[in-house]
Amino acid sequence: QVQLVESGGGLAQAGGSLRLSCAASGRTLNRYCIGWFRQAPGKEREFVATIVMSGGNTFYSDSVKGRFTISRDNVEDTVYLQMNSLKPEDTAVYYCAAVYGPPNPHPRTYEYWGQGTQVTVSS
Repeated sequence: QVQLVESGGGLAQAGGSLRLSCAASGRTLNRYCIGWFRQAPGKEREFVATIVMSGGNTFYSDSVKGRFTISRDNVEDTVYLQMNSLKPEDTAVYYCAAVYGPPNPHPRTYEYWGQGTQVTVSS
């Protein structure tokens, strides 16, 4: 079992920044990838970014590339999502999730999920 706890959400103005954290526990994560997903009201859950815990390779959706940065702290087993140049369309509940194996953008393949944290961007 992997337990994931997100924090760092809140309210930001358009153009501003927020940093989300995902604290993981329960298993050694060196064969896992940790991803960030988001879900806005009435929309499907969508991929944001993912990171390979062992090598640090990162992957982003086109909608956040160049604005968001995913990173990890393997000592603390924490993954971060630095969100810059925020837009109102970034408003959503953000979830972190863990998948055993290679990185991918498909939420159904991720086995473990956090409870989510709300991000609201005002115009």
